[in-house]
Amino acid sequence: MSTEKTASNLVRTGVVYLLLVAGALLTVAPLVLSALTAIKTPGQFASRSALALPNPVTWDNFATVLHHGLGRAVLVTALMTVFITGGQLITSILAAYAFARTEFPGRDLLFWVYLGTMMVPSMVTLIPLYLMFAKLGWLNTFWALVLPFVLASPYAIFLLRQYFRGIPEELLGAARLDGANTLDILVHVMVPMSRPILATLALITIVSQWNNFMWPLVASSGDTWQVLTVSTATLQTQYNAQWTLVMAATTLAIVPLVVLFVIFQRQVLRSIAWTGLK
Repeated sequence: MSTEKTASNLVRTGVVYLLLVAGALLTVAPLVLSALTAIKTPGQFASRSALALPNPVTWDNFATVLHHGLGRAVLVTALMTVFITGGQLITSILAAYAFARTEFPGRDLLFWVYLGTMMVPSMVTLIPLYLMFAKLGWLNTFWALVLPFVLASPYAIFLLRQYFRGIPEELLGAARLDGANTLDILVHVMVPMSRPILATLALITIVSQWNNFMWPLVASSGDTWQVLTVSTATLQTQYNAQWTLVMAATTLAIVPLVVLFVIFQRQVLRSIAWTGLK
């Protein structure tokens, strides 16, 4: 009986691992295909299998797309993403602490009303937002790219609020006995203890803003404040069917996100493990 149970567990474990490997391959395969295509010449791409290794490797595709404005788009996107991520983290921490650890009339009602705005599709606010920025004369400026997203989002506040509520009240009480005020508690107790969830939130914000397409497309025109997603779409139209150039642009867009995930993966896993334990 014990042997049969052991064999059954081994089969079940093997099936789970096979499914995980299959899922990983399906996730990684497009990235690998994009990178392989980006370092091929057009002749190699046309005459060989898409999965064939490039021989010889060429970097001309990256030089071409960078020369045609993608380099500036990368800098604009990076600046926009850093600005928005910093604003989101600061305002989310302040709002989440207020909702989690302070008492004021209508606190819970205000929190759930604000959280309910997550149900409003972004397309609903697109035209009013465009008209507002047009009236202010801020279209095609850096502020048009960042101001709609720089303040705390409902998702970020909800995520941090739930995490802050899990921090023991005894730690905060001990800090108050030592003479710490609210700002001291927030900076020296809450934030250091919340590094995993803050890293996760930062990574989520970076990915969402790095891949933001619709609002930058509407709010900017020309090359001055063109972001990476819009620039890549423009290149795809400009170099129709030249897939080596398109894949070079796509690879340049993906690589920073992969690097960031590798850097922050430990913090992300810690936040997931903490949430699961709670």
